[in-house]
Amino acid sequence: MTITIIGSGKVGASAALNCGLRELDRDILLLDIVQGLPQGEAMDINHQLSERGFDTIVRGSNNYEDVRDSDYVVLVAGVGRKPGMTRMDLLKINAGIVKDVVSKVALYAKNATVVVVTNPLDPMTYFTLKTLGAKKNKVMGMGGMLDLSRFKSFIRDATNISRSSIQAMVISEHGENMLPLTRFSSIGGIPLHEFISKDKAMEIFEKTRKVAAEVIALKGATVYAPGNAVANMLESAIRDKKLVIPVSTLLEGEYGFYDVCIGVPVIIGAGGVERIIELKLDSFEQEIFSKGAASVKEAIRALPL
Repeated sequence: MTITIIGSGKVGASAALNCGLRELDRDILLLDIVQGLPQGEAMDINHQLSERGFDTIVRGSNNYEDVRDSDYVVLVAGVGRKPGMTRMDLLKINAGIVKDVVSKVALYAKNATVVVVTNPLDPMTYFTLKTLGAKKNKVMGMGGMLDLSRFKSFIRDATNISRSSIQAMVISEHGENMLPLTRFSSIGGIPLHEFISKDKAMEIFEKTRKVAAEVIALKGATVYAPGNAVANMLESAIRDKKLVIPVSTLLEGEYGFYDVCIGVPVIIGAGGVERIIELKLDSFEQEIFSKGAASVKEAIRALPL
């Protein structure tokens, strides 16, 4: 089994390190078109893994033929979001990059399970699925898992209760119409609203929706949480853990929408996206989810399919 991460910038390297620290595979490939970059990142990561006593080997390459027969491919390649940019600003730029990369994945690893990280996440997940011609359970987007990590952080800040006790969920578009579900969140199995007021819950809701832009404005990119999110998704698939994780996946009638990839809770196991879980949304939640689906559909129409 081989995990390949295409795109060896900060997020790709973080994903490789997180996978290595979890020993998800004996062999992880970092691939990039920039000469020397994946090789250097691989060396640096291997030095840490060696000191920690982990036997995973990370390799760096500029040759797409090395992707051959990979079981899992993480697609990070593309232009990153800059301060002041929305994820949708990246649509046309990254569509061209993703189309080229996916054509090579189809050539060398057509049966791989693909995790999409490139923004705008939901349209790129749909674009990857259609370009690859894969079954819908084999392609998933990382956005919801990343948004969830931010949501849980704000819940901890508001309650001062251990992060290990917090359960939360974020769905809809990975972008301006994301939907942190305070109503479906809990601490130690107790509904979140037993710990905080409605005003505080709305404050956390808004913070979660806006924090990515804040991080990017302060440091230029989000790195560590995305790397962990990728590793969490891969671990659930590789070890058949069947975790419930919010990911971008193709809807075929679920939540009332068709032919759109958007964030929803799913069960991830050895079969990839094994089941979509439908939540009964209230009118407020449904309105935001519908706006998210409409936004993604609009972006999809602009893709060169």
